[in-house]
Amino acid sequence: MTSGSVELPAEVSVVNLGLPLFADAIRDQGRPVTHVDWRIPAGGDLDLVAALTRLYGRHGAAIDAANAEVVRRLDTGVPMLVGLARAGDVVPGMGERTILHCGPAIAWHDMGEPLRNSVRAAVVAEGWDVEAGDDEVDLAPANLHSTVVPMATAMGPSAPVFVVEMEAGGTRSFSPINQGPGEVAWFGRDTPAAVDRLVFLRDVAGPLLADCLRAHGPIDLFSVAAQGLQMGDDLHMRTQAATNLFLRTLLPSLMGLESAARVELGRFLAGNHLFFLNLAMAGAKSLTLWAEQVTGSSVVTTMARNGTTYGVRLPGSDEWFLTESPPVGDALFHPGRGPDDAAPDIGDSAVLELVGLGGCAAAGSPAVAAFVGGTMADAVATTEDMDRVCVGRSSRFKLPILDFRGTPVGVDVRRVVELGITPKVTTGILDAREGGQIGAGVAHAPLACFRDALLDLDRRLG
Repeated sequence: MTSGSVELPAEVSVVNLGLPLFADAIRDQGRPVTHVDWRIPAGGDLDLVAALTRLYGRHGAAIDAANAEVVRRLDTGVPMLVGLARAGDVVPGMGERTILHCGPAIAWHDMGEPLRNSVRAAVVAEGWDVEAGDDEVDLAPANLHSTVVPMATAMGPSAPVFVVEMEAGGTRSFSPINQGPGEVAWFGRDTPAAVDRLVFLRDVAGPLLADCLRAHGPIDLFSVAAQGLQMGDDLHMRTQAATNLFLRTLLPSLMGLESAARVELGRFLAGNHLFFLNLAMAGAKSLTLWAEQVTGSSVVTTMARNGTTYGVRLPGSDEWFLTESPPVGDALFHPGRGPDDAAPDIGDSAVLELVGLGGCAAAGSPAVAAFVGGTMADAVATTEDMDRVCVGRSSRFKLPILDFRGTPVGVDVRRVVELGITPKVTTGILDAREGGQIGAGVAHAPLACFRDALLDLDRRLG
């Protein structure tokens, strides 16, 4: 070797940061490469970077302590189904001319057609001699009344609601009976058949199920949910196993009903594979109500959409942070239908993703895998993305495919903004003009509302 020359290594390994194109080029040449998916925090937005610096730095320890308490509440609270009652009698602040709807507050003229149709159906089922958009009808977000409703659901005071209590936090939450498949208002239909289903739930299913629950006693909803997850449910898009487990629990009480209408109720329950969805949502809402009482946390405790706007809230604040509701991106449509027919993302059911279910549990659900690429590896990647933006893992919702690792829980607005990764929500898709379900998929929450929530948290903490 001559003076000043450099001996090059015989073997080279590469660590690539950022653009995967460079890693792919090295890999194509047969050389080992480790790719690190690094990106500029918050897309390089200087205001967001400055806020993140303060929220991770000066305020970091206090936020982390608050987040730990929020996750403890989300993870350890025990939602108990204690009964079923008329909404106007138990839902706080609900008047006799109130219609509760999904998502953030919205005026009649701003609603998409599916939600308008559902409001119309609810008004007709109530027997009110008014138009749905009249001033006599008080439209209000269900979330602000301790209630959650799936998809385009709108409900009046005569609707029967499940009552869920969580002793540790002293919270009560509510959700209506799932309306089932077909021509139904929660899918954005206002046909006579849709109204008839609402009347059936009020006059037949509601009273009989209330009798069953009185005879059985309180039911631990998340114990049922945890078992369903082990059997392939994500507890959002698919609740078949949990529904079957719940109905098995109620079976002795159902058999003990003396009413001849029990046969009609049995037919309805047998054909409603999403029956447990509303129960899981009410259970999740009871936990987020408890978590909301913690101040100074960066963990999201409300995430809901009304088909026009998408909103999130943080603990200790009543402020909604809104942006346009997006389309459902990773989607499978019914034959002959496609994205041009689809309404934007809608419903309160994203509360499930906040407690470790839905997209957080995608890795355990073959049904979800079909929507995110078709393989279980794709479903695992969905859960891994949620893991990157959550601050904890569930001690009760376990994923066998990941060696019984807990599902991610506690969406941290700091991580969402820093990484540019938003929650993934498993959901159905409605027809934008006529209502009715035309598909299902995985919706990606919009980033803008999380950015606004982050900046507000930064302002509140000074």
